[in-house]
Amino acid sequence: MSEHDPLIDFVTSVSGDGYLKVEETLGDGYVRLLVPEAERRQAKHDIRSFEDIVVELLRNARDAHAQRIFVATARDGSMRILTMIDDGIGIPVSLHDTVFEPRVTSKLETMVMDRWGVHGRGMALFSIRENVREARVASSAPHKGAAVTVMADTSELPERADQSTWPVIEISDAGTPRVVRGPHNIVRRLIEFACEHPELELYLGTPTEVLATLHTLGRNHLDATDLLYCEDLDRLVVWQRPAACADAAELGDVAEAIGLPVSERTAHRVLADELGPLEPLLTQLLGEEEPEVKQAPDIYRDRRSLHIHHGDLVAFRHELSKAFDLLGERYYLNLKGEPKVTVGRDSINVRFPVEKED
Repeated sequence: MSEHDPLIDFVTSVSGDGYLKVEETLGDGYVRLLVPEAERRQAKHDIRSFEDIVVELLRNARDAHAQRIFVATARDGSMRILTMIDDGIGIPVSLHDTVFEPRVTSKLETMVMDRWGVHGRGMALFSIRENVREARVASSAPHKGAAVTVMADTSELPERADQSTWPVIEISDAGTPRVVRGPHNIVRRLIEFACEHPELELYLGTPTEVLATLHTLGRNHLDATDLLYCEDLDRLVVWQRPAACADAAELGDVAEAIGLPVSERTAHRVLADELGPLEPLLTQLLGEEEPEVKQAPDIYRDRRSLHIHHGDLVAFRHELSKAFDLLGERYYLNLKGEPKVTVGRDSINVRFPVEKED
């Protein structure tokens, strides 16, 4: 019997839709819920804040064997928009909508128990979609990674009021970082996850900053054939596609397709390298103190990037800080931390994070 069957419509108009939720009446006010209603209620309970969504998407990317995760987020009025891009195993196109249904999982034999509870029940994406205005797979395919976009009304699903303060971390006696204080906002959830999984490269920024980062990192990992003669961008991993765009119009189209919409002017700025790439979160917080972790070798990075000794980079940053003093005195600027040095395939990029004096 379909949802719009005349009999169902008549019964609903007379008695409401309560009967559609109940499998059995047990007496004394007790009922046994139908499975769909129980799932819906569980999904509403699983997600209490937008920060919970961030954690669930991070766990999905981790369990998809991602090594890089890029998180782009922005707020427009009460609407919070987030796109998470990873280089994991990806989702078949035919399942882009199915993965948001209850009990759908790729982890039949690999359910995970971590600090956030059980993961692998097939309820995470369903719970997210039940609590937001929109949740969709923007782009994904097997072995191509994934881009997932979520849009939520924070007047319906709350988030922490303070989204600008970064948490404070410390290094334990064992040499591992951990968060010790700070508001439980989006950036704290990301940094807690990064501390739990230091083998991952985890980036956070605006859609524009993330797009610029994908463009720069992609050029350092793709070969000349991919960069100059790639007619079918969909054959590339999702996060590498911006690097192979021929012009601003194409970059704008690709950015839109992977959940990072930007203006054509911004696309021109990205192509002109006017916007520096982000650094991984732990690098931003710890600098050279970031703990060493064993990773699978990245043959593209090893083959195409410059190699500069750690000690030389430290000395270079020190000299850059001293050189900045001239500009700082003349234009009333303060350097926020050390200069950010990014070593690429055939370039060394320096970014000075600054603030103006009052």
